Amino acid sequence: MIKLFTDSDLDGIGCGLLAKLAFAEVNISFCSYRNLDERVIQFLQSDEANGAMLFITDLAVGKEVEQQLAERAARGGHVQVIDHHVTALHFNDYPWGQVVPVRDDGKKTCATSLFYDYLVREGKLAPNETLDGFVELVRQYDTWEWEENGNLQAKRLNDLLTIFGLDGFWETMSERLASREPFSLTETEELLLDMEEKKIQRYIRQKQKQLVQRWLGDYCIGVVFAERHLSELGNALSKRYPHLDLIALVNMGTKHIGFRTIHDDVNVAEFAQQFGGGGHPKASGCLIDDTTFPLFVVETFPLLPVYGDAEQNQLNKKDEAEGVFWTNHHGQWWLSRKTAQGWSVYADGGETHTFPEEIAGERWLKRQFAAGLAHDAAVLDFLSVRLGRDKDAIQADYKAAVKQYKQQTGIES
Repeated sequence: MIKLFTDSDLDGIGCGLLAKLAFAEVNISFCSYRNLDERVIQFLQSDEANGAMLFITDLAVGKEVEQQLAERAARGGHVQVIDHHVTALHFNDYPWGQVVPVRDDGKKTCATSLFYDYLVREGKLAPNETLDGFVELVRQYDTWEWEENGNLQAKRLNDLLTIFGLDGFWETMSERLASREPFSLTETEELLLDMEEKKIQRYIRQKQKQLVQRWLGDYCIGVVFAERHLSELGNALSKRYPHLDLIALVNMGTKHIGFRTIHDDVNVAEFAQQFGGGGHPKASGCLIDDTTFPLFVVETFPLLPVYGDAEQNQLNKKDEAEGVFWTNHHGQWWLSRKTAQGWSVYADGGETHTFPEEIAGERWLKRQFAAGLAHDAAVLDFLSVRLGRDKDAIQADYKAAVKQYKQQTGIES
C-alpha cells in the first residue's frame, strides 16, 4: 500500500497527482497543519500501516509524531518526508527526510518539484514534456516567481483550482497529465479565468478598505479578515501598503492566519514560529488558537481601517509645493512640506516633526497613525471648516487657500 499525506493547496495537490501517476494504487489524504498530526497518528495505529510505504509532502508533523515516525523508520518501516519550508529543515537530520528550500544552483523549490525529482530518481516516473510543464507552473506559483517572470499561466493554474475546487481540478488534471501532450489550458478555461480575475480584483479592492493595522513587538502589521484569494490578496496589500512590515490574513472559516511580506528584512516564517506555525521567509501561517485569537481578532476587531492614499487627486498631490495634506479615519490631520531643515510634518493643532527625506516622514505618518494621502473632497471639507470659506471658492484658488491655512496655524508667518 502507498499512503500519501499532503497539503490541499496547489503544491500539495500537485504531489498527489504525481503519486497517482507513479503508483498503481495510492491512498491520499489531503490535510492541513490543523489535522495532519491527528490523521498521521490514526494511520500509524492502524493495520494498514504495516508494510505500507508512507509519504508526507508539503507539510511537517509536530514533535510527537516526528518521534513516532523516527521509531517506525528504526523498525524498518518506510517513511519519506519531502518538503521545502525552512521551518521543516530539522527533518534533514533523518535519512528519511528531504527538505530543500533552494537548490544548489539557487533555484527555489516546491514540494511538487522535489517529489517529481524523487519519483524520477527512484524510477517511479519517467519525465516527459507534460509533467515538466505542469511541475514548473506549480513551482513558479508556489515560490511566487511567476510574478518576477511575468508567467501568468502559473497564477492562472492556481485560479483554475479555485474555480473547479479540489475534486474538479483533480479530475481535469489527472486526465491532462496522463495525455503526454504539451501542458496548456483550454480556451474554455482561459475564458473562465478571465472572469475569475475580475472577481479577484473586486475582492482585493473590497478588502483594501477593511485593512486595519496594529503593532506587535517591533512589527507594524496589517490585519484583514479574508477567506478567498489569500495569496493574491496578501501580495496586493503588501504592495499597496509598503509601510507595513507584514500582512496577516485571518481566515475564521479555516481557523488559520496567513502571513505575507514583500520586505527582505522581514522573515514571516520566524514570525509564525512564535505561534507554533511556519512556512517561507515571505509567506507563512499559523492556527487561530488561545494565543493568536486575542492578538489578531479580539484586539483588532474594534480598530478603524487604514486610510488608503488617494489615487486620483487633482489638488492634494504629493508634489504640491505649498504642502500636502494627510489624514486618517480618526479625524486627525497633518500637512507636510519641504523645508530648509528637511521634510516637515505639522500636526493640525499639534507638534511638528522633521525628517531628512520625504519617504521617511511618510513612513512615520503611516506607521504611527494609519494615515494616508487625503482625498481632494476631504481636504476641501477640512479647509472649509478651518478657514470658514466656501468649498467652491477654495477649489478655485487652492494654492492660496493652503497658504491661508499655513498662516492661520502659524506654520508660515
